[in-house]
Amino acid sequence: MRRIQIYDTTLRDGSQGEGVSFSLQDKLLIARRLLELGFDYIEGGYPLSNDKDAQFFARAAQLPGGQGRICAFGMTRRKGLPPEDDPGMKALLASGAGVVTLVGKTSDFHVTEVLRVSLEENLAMIADSVRYLRSQGRQVIYDAEHFFDGWKANRSYAVRTVQAAADAGASLVVLCDTNGGSMPEEVAELTRAVIGELPTPVGIHCHNDCELAVANSLAAVDAGAVQVQGTINGLGERCGNVDLISVVANLAFKKQGYEVLTSDSLPRLTELSRYVYELANMNFRQNQAFVGQSAFAHKGGMHVHAVARAASSYEHMTPEAVGNERRFLVSELSGRSNIMALTAKHHLENDRELMDKILAHVVTLENQGYQFEAAEGSFDLLVKRLAGTYRPHFERLNFHVSVEADREGAATTEATVKLRVAGEIRHEVAEGDGPVNALDAALRKALLSIYPSLADMHLVDYKVRVINSEAATAAGVRVVIESRDERDVWGTVGVSENIIEASWMALVDSIEYKLCKDEAAEVVTKPSRPAEVVPHQ
Repeated sequence: MRRIQIYDTTLRDGSQGEGVSFSLQDKLLIARRLLELGFDYIEGGYPLSNDKDAQFFARAAQLPGGQGRICAFGMTRRKGLPPEDDPGMKALLASGAGVVTLVGKTSDFHVTEVLRVSLEENLAMIADSVRYLRSQGRQVIYDAEHFFDGWKANRSYAVRTVQAAADAGASLVVLCDTNGGSMPEEVAELTRAVIGELPTPVGIHCHNDCELAVANSLAAVDAGAVQVQGTINGLGERCGNVDLISVVANLAFKKQGYEVLTSDSLPRLTELSRYVYELANMNFRQNQAFVGQSAFAHKGGMHVHAVARAASSYEHMTPEAVGNERRFLVSELSGRSNIMALTAKHHLENDRELMDKILAHVVTLENQGYQFEAAEGSFDLLVKRLAGTYRPHFERLNFHVSVEADREGAATTEATVKLRVAGEIRHEVAEGDGPVNALDAALRKALLSIYPSLADMHLVDYKVRVINSEAATAAGVRVVIESRDERDVWGTVGVSENIIEASWMALVDSIEYKLCKDEAAEVVTKPSRPAEVVPHQ
């Protein structure tokens, strides 16, 4: 088994992605999680660039194991300036990081046209910087920027740059496909060639501009690279960096002879991926390999039938190995196998008549514009209704939403709801930031005193899709609401020509699903407690 170091640069390279901005606390939380999961190196940022990165290094030194694995990122000394007087070098040392990742130019074009220094001065900048940091007791990882383009343009000079770093004491030379334009066969060939030229181990740093970052990284590892640099979920500038989630999973499960992270961290890859998405305030990438919500989702009836017999028929690995789960989707493409898989928790699999009834309703509703793929909460309630086990927790008597705007254009939204709850009439009014928020607030005012667990539930996403655009402003709309509590995330759906009515339907389903699942959990944990009797709607 060959150990492959996993070097994470989410906090620096990943934060350069469009729409990504981590707070100091976000960076510390991510660093702590990466350390817990056994990442070999975590690049914290460039301490000279901003106060936040400088503060990060001061705080990260206190993290368990952080002193030897948190890396500071910087550039070679400036031209004509000795390293001990260079502000960048001073900031790197002041960070206290035991490891410094230093980036330098490999391409002669970048040396003369971007840095505007001579080729010999660039070599001196590399060697002086590495040698000085080593003399100060720092481990140095050298990132050879634009390596593959530089090698193809001027091989002899590219070799001289990485040799300068290695001779000066760099512990590792990392080959960077900075523009993301190299092909896997090129990466493999050039990685082998550099390994033949250097006494120092070699790593790989790929960008994803041709959708080949994972393939290129794996090709480099097969060619002898000992370290892969990248980001969680592939965050990064332009098309992003290589996704370390996919790299780790492929090395651990799909290729032979490699060891990465720790064995107990691999089942936490899905958790890690979603944790970083949450802190970056980004939506999950549904079709992300290994950890996406669709990675092990099955929709076609033939597929579901086969997976029910043998999961390997349509799955390349066990989803639990990376902390994911198998999902069965329901749509007009579904067969009885889909319905049986989705209703297994209700123990209805032997009722073939009910299975057919559910399938028929799904097909009819999807013809009306419903979609249940992202609305498992609404589907679960549909099953309960058709099985005769559904008991609504409240009855809608009336609701009203009004929006008023003053002369300056400032809008005020107010919702009024009238419900029957546990035999009582509740009439509540609330304001909100838009109709859905106002309805949600009014519903909570009416229900919280009887169902206090609703305080744990939050709406996290709201989507509207026009169903029949040819009808213009009279078109039907589909509203999908995603909600969550302390344990679960679920979706609900509503369809109507009236967007407020569709929103109400999805919102009510979300609340009902929450209350139903809480009751089911209570029965499991406290089987002796009698269920509360709630009147039927």
